[in-house]
Amino acid sequence: MDTMTLWHITGWGFAALAFAALLVGFSKTAVSGANTVSLAIFAAVLPARASTGVLLPVLIAGDVLAVLTYRRHAHWPTLWRLFPAVAAGVVVGTLFLVWADDGVVRVSIGVILLLMAGVTVWRRRTAERAAEPDAVTTRAGRTKARSYGVLGGFTTMVANAGGPVMSMYLLSAGFRKLGFLGTSAFFFLIVNVSKVPFSAGLGLIDGRSLLLDAALAVFVVPGALFGKWAVTRINQRLFEQLVIAATVVGGLQLLLR
Repeated sequence: MDTMTLWHITGWGFAALAFAALLVGFSKTAVSGANTVSLAIFAAVLPARASTGVLLPVLIAGDVLAVLTYRRHAHWPTLWRLFPAVAAGVVVGTLFLVWADDGVVRVSIGVILLLMAGVTVWRRRTAERAAEPDAVTTRAGRTKARSYGVLGGFTTMVANAGGPVMSMYLLSAGFRKLGFLGTSAFFFLIVNVSKVPFSAGLGLIDGRSLLLDAALAVFVVPGALFGKWAVTRINQRLFEQLVIAATVVGGLQLLLR
C-alpha cells in the first residue's frame, strides 16, 4: 500500500473520513447497507486499494459496538448456514483482487448490489401476497443462503461491500428488525476479523493505516449511539425501505464513480 498518501490528507479530507466513520457506526446499529456511502467517501479521499485496508478496521469497530448492542437477537442457525459459503466467497474475492483493477471491481460490485436490490423487492412483494416469507430451513432456503453467502464473501473481500448483499438476504428470509441487526452484527464481526490476514497479506493493512484507523474509530461511537436511538423510532416497513434504498444508492455510486 502507498501509505505515504495517508499522511498527506487535508483537513477537509480527514473531516470527510470522520463523517464516513460516523456513518459506519450508524449503519451497524440502524440501517445496514448505509455504509456503502462510507465506502465511496474512503475511495474518494484515499487511493482506491488503500481505502479498503483503512476502512476494514473501522468496520470492525462498528461491528463490536453492534454486537454489544444486539447480541441477544442473533439467529445462530442462519449464521452457521452462511459461514461455509462466505468463506468460499472470501477466497474467490482474494483471487479476484490479485488481477482485477479498480474499475472492474467497482462495476462488478455495483451490478451485484443493484441486482440483489431488484430481486429482494420482487421477493418481498411475493412474500406479502403469500402472507409469509420463505422458510430458511427448506431446500430452496438453503440454496439461497449458499448463493448469498458466496456473493457476500466475495463483495466484502474485494470492496468491503458485503453489507448490502447480506442485508438483501436477511430481508428476503423474513427477518424482523432486531433479529436482522443482531444476526448481521455477529456475521460481520466474524467475517471482517477473518479478512484481516488476507488484507494484510495483500498489503492493504499496515502500521501506518492502523494509526489512521485509531483516529477514525473515535467517530464510530457517536454514529452507533445515534443509530441505536433512531432504530427504535423506525417501523419495520420503513426500515426495509431504507435498507433497500441504501443498497441502490451504494450500487449506483460504484457504477458512476
